[in-house]
Amino acid sequence: MTRHPYQRLRAQQFELPEVGISEENNIRSLHLGSPTIQSSMNLDNPSQLVLSYSRAMMAWLLFRDAPRHITQIGLGGGSFARWIAEYCPQTMQTVVDIHPQVIAIAQSMFDIPEESDTFEIIEADGADYIKTMRGGTDVILVDGFDGEQIIDAFVDVPFFEDCRTALSNDGIFVTNWWQGDKRFDLFVEKLRIVFEDRVLLVPAQTHGNIAVFAFKQAPEMNLDKLKKRAEALESQYGLEFLQMLTSLKSRHQHNGKVLQFTPA
Repeated sequence: MTRHPYQRLRAQQFELPEVGISEENNIRSLHLGSPTIQSSMNLDNPSQLVLSYSRAMMAWLLFRDAPRHITQIGLGGGSFARWIAEYCPQTMQTVVDIHPQVIAIAQSMFDIPEESDTFEIIEADGADYIKTMRGGTDVILVDGFDGEQIIDAFVDVPFFEDCRTALSNDGIFVTNWWQGDKRFDLFVEKLRIVFEDRVLLVPAQTHGNIAVFAFKQAPEMNLDKLKKRAEALESQYGLEFLQMLTSLKSRHQHNGKVLQFTPA
């Protein structure tokens, strides 16, 4: 992989949350300054996506094949890094995280891939880094919480605009939001404006998280085709893609044949 000429300059210093580790029933979890679990790993099966929100975020595979390049903003415990390395080994990954302790702990305790031609870690502010991409990535995965709530810079119009610019022509923006956040509807509205209403929501099975997807171009929305694809993906990857499709249908209007971006 040709590494992007991004300057690893130390950003203005501010207090980053303390990183904590817990372990229960063979599940190791990462915390950021609170008891809230940010990421989890099954010690017997490290590539497994343990948390339901992380599985819901993989619903982008309903709409495109494994891409050439993925940019992840927020490393956490490396759940996506491990899964993509296992199931999409040809996909190049760039992971961006501002917290050096998170990076160090993920490398030492969460079995993430070693840096290579297909995997690199950038210590930087994700909102700054994404400005450098300009059509250079196919999928952007954003999972940026500080232990209490989502990071403000990741839910504002300038960031959404930079992500749209960073995506290739048929790229997909993917993020994880908390439906209980009183600003949730505002976040969705801002994203709809930037991506011209091409936004879909997939609720996670537990805990109130919602995976949010924004498309640079309209994807395949025929429900019969999506169902066949979901069945094939479920067999290939072992994730609940049929349930994801059902969740999509519950959140969006459709006529039984074609899914629409319009909320239900």
